[in-house]
Amino acid sequence: MKVAPQPDRIGFKGHQDSVLTSTEAECVVPNVELFQTGRRHPGSRWPVLLGLLVVCYAVAALGGLASADAGDTYSALDRPPWAPPGWLFGPVWTVLYGTIAVAAWLVLRNPQGPTRTAMTWWSVQLLLNLAWTPLFFAADQYGLAFLDICLLLAALLTTMVLFARHRRAAALLLVPYALWVTFAAALNLAIWLSNT
Repeated sequence: MKVAPQPDRIGFKGHQDSVLTSTEAECVVPNVELFQTGRRHPGSRWPVLLGLLVVCYAVAALGGLASADAGDTYSALDRPPWAPPGWLFGPVWTVLYGTIAVAAWLVLRNPQGPTRTAMTWWSVQLLLNLAWTPLFFAADQYGLAFLDICLLLAALLTTMVLFARHRRAAALLLVPYALWVTFAAALNLAIWLSNT
């Protein structure tokens, strides 16, 4: 004996204004977990975050290799009185690289449309970030480093605008990074002008 599917009441915002069978309801109402994450297994989101953290901290590590004697170089430079102590840069960048990764993860985790353009700009700003350290510390090219950091700031602001279209929180997470890069650009310019 075949049992007919039981009706479920489904409506808008809790109102019970239409009656659908269970089978029909499954076709009309998407899997909430799939809708929110884009995947059926919510645990699969975490490897993406881990991968983004690895990418960001790899950029930090490569920058560190390119500036093995950054502390000595920075101390020897003619710096403005408002220049921070050399020891401050490591902790600040450690936090900022984490926020850069989490911001991208928020966009990829729950996108509001295609993310290719936003993630391309995110990658561009990260590559420009990577290029700055060897230009400034290894090559002593303060002018080229200043050009690079200006391009980095432009790419970062573009990334923030694009991220805001997906997740406002992702764009807000990049605000401290943008402020630090702006400060670093001013410091780069002052050092360039004082040491040429």
